[in-house]
Amino acid sequence: MKLFKAYRPFLIFLAKFFGTYAVLTVAYTLYLRPYEFRGKPDPVTMAVANQSRVAIGWLGANSQVIPEFEKPWVRLTYNNKYVARIIEGCNAVSVMILFASVVVAFAGKWLATVIFIFVGSAVIHFLNIIRIALLCAALFHWPSQEHLLHGVVFPLTIYGVVFLLWVLWVNRYSNHARSR
Repeated sequence: MKLFKAYRPFLIFLAKFFGTYAVLTVAYTLYLRPYEFRGKPDPVTMAVANQSRVAIGWLGANSQVIPEFEKPWVRLTYNNKYVARIIEGCNAVSVMILFASVVVAFAGKWLATVIFIFVGSAVIHFLNIIRIALLCAALFHWPSQEHLLHGVVFPLTIYGVVFLLWVLWVNRYSNHARSR
């Protein structure tokens, strides 16, 4: 009992984080299940692919989203060259779930928490669209650098922004920030 009292804040943090992460992950998995059975991409992934196509247009290139027959992904072209396959993992929902779980774990006022999660998720979504468009452009010009670009540079960018959002939340809006 003495140990529980000593580590109570940390244990509450863990319970909030893992509880939120579990609930959101289960909900997202249930959302994906019908699309997995049909072998089609889910609407969020399709929206991300189509929005990335628009963003590629902002770069001055033409692009197409080409669904594959009975596959849970779509092809994305850059100047008529197939450069990327957009799958469920490309839609950044799992990143948003992780983001929201940490924000909830470092609680703040209820309304501020909800607003920060929505605004932060919108920032992550927009950044992800730009990430995919720039990745397609980079892969078009430097296809031999796929591992570096897709595996290092662009994940580092999106997770770096998520980290900065967490720092902002903890230092400005969470209960931790108000107690200092």
